[in-house]
Amino acid sequence: MDPKREISEFLRTRRARLTPEAAGIQTYGVNRKVAGLRREEVALLAGVSVDYYTRIERGNIGGASASVLEALARALQLTDEERDHLKRLAELSETRKVARPKAHTVRPQHQLMLDAIVGSPAYLGNARMDILATNALGAALYAPIINSPVAGKNLARYVFLDPSSVTYWGSWTKIAEDSAAALRLAVGTFPNEPSLQQLIGELVSKSEYFQSLWSRQNVFRHGVGEKQINHPDVGELVLGYEGLLFATDDFMKLVIYTFEPNTVTAERIALLGSLAATPVS
Repeated sequence: MDPKREISEFLRTRRARLTPEAAGIQTYGVNRKVAGLRREEVALLAGVSVDYYTRIERGNIGGASASVLEALARALQLTDEERDHLKRLAELSETRKVARPKAHTVRPQHQLMLDAIVGSPAYLGNARMDILATNALGAALYAPIINSPVAGKNLARYVFLDPSSVTYWGSWTKIAEDSAAALRLAVGTFPNEPSLQQLIGELVSKSEYFQSLWSRQNVFRHGVGEKQINHPDVGELVLGYEGLLFATDDFMKLVIYTFEPNTVTAERIALLGSLAATPVS
């Protein structure tokens, strides 16, 4: 990853999406050539010179203070994830250090932990969106992904390369947008993970839709939320989820799906567990 290029494209896309009206800038009917803000308008909102902001947007962010970065974040109305992403990119540009990738080993204790979670689907994943391990219900829930001929137990590959994902995910477009944005966030957080770079290169080359989403420079953190799944064996499921990072390795996380008791989803999860426990004759 080239931090200079990432910074340039990130700031440019954030500036392009913010209209003068949303930023509180009066245009007085002027015929504008750009849909979003101009560089001089961002500079004015951030309280810096136009030349300085232009230099930053070209990727030359070295030496920018925390207050300047915060001022840019306010001017561009960045979300918390986007603000953190900009700071990480600035740090990478400043240090220029090439950290060695970690091992990221799935230990036997991880599987014991997953097996101790009963009644709810759970899996161990990573920033690359691989399914590393599951409990019994997690394996049953994600069977279409695990058994996909193209996904290789990778959620992003399943979304963009397997046509069946459009049926499996209840809100496929949002899932696709969030997946691309989560990978963008991961690249900024773990810039020296070769497997992550390889996955993104593969998706860019094989999926035009992923390529278009990737160019948007959006970032998203899969922390807490809700997903709708149309499971081929039990039907529609509405599941909440919570992602928990490991203290010893923040590249990996535990994801647990939850649901309200005494609901259709609860009944269908129980049925899914029964089907998974039934031996195939």
